[in-house]
Amino acid sequence: MRGIWKKPWIWKSEMTPAETAPPDWAALWARAWQAVALPAPTALLPQLLDSYRQPQRHYHTLQHLGECLEHLERAWAQAERPGEVALALWFHDAIYDVQGRDNEAQSAAWARRALHEAGAPNEVVGRVHALILATRHDAPPQGGDARLLTDIDLAILGAAPGRFAEYERQIRAEYAHVPAAQFDAGRRALLAAFLARQPLYRTAPFSAALEARARANLEAALACLDARPKTV
Repeated sequence: MRGIWKKPWIWKSEMTPAETAPPDWAALWARAWQAVALPAPTALLPQLLDSYRQPQRHYHTLQHLGECLEHLERAWAQAERPGEVALALWFHDAIYDVQGRDNEAQSAAWARRALHEAGAPNEVVGRVHALILATRHDAPPQGGDARLLTDIDLAILGAAPGRFAEYERQIRAEYAHVPAAQFDAGRRALLAAFLARQPLYRTAPFSAALEARARANLEAALACLDARPKTV
């Protein structure tokens, strides 16, 4: 899979990819489908890429998708069914309405339709659908692939400080319509909930590589929120 990335990614001890040229999306797409023994629906790829380029997105973009797929590359051998994990990552933010409450469900439904149309067995469709729903992060993930997938989706919390700060700015931009006091309160609750998880990452490699960095990032972000002047 290394040749799929147009430039080598520099991976530091905190597993943070450096900024590089875009990945070869077509090759990554084909690899995911090949791993589930199905031909890639090439006409669907531009639709998915366009969805990640929608103007309301600032974090849930192709940058996030590429980072997730790069994490999966390094964890490929850890997955029970890596092709299914890859497809779940491709679709997990396919639908993203910042004011929506069912983005993951809609994304999972799109994946289910695509897999059915491609002739995937029902058990594959069901597992990919369930993996995408696990990215709601509202319950402990069930199964090794779900734990891996959710760790990948949350890997940004353990990014290098510069990338984590960029992520925080990107999230704020997606919620630009929310007043500052309301945003800060909601963000504080979410970050505190992640910090309270024991452990935050549920697979050994991600925990070893990212847990300490993620906790430091979360504590710094909470301190920054607490230091802001209170507004009404």
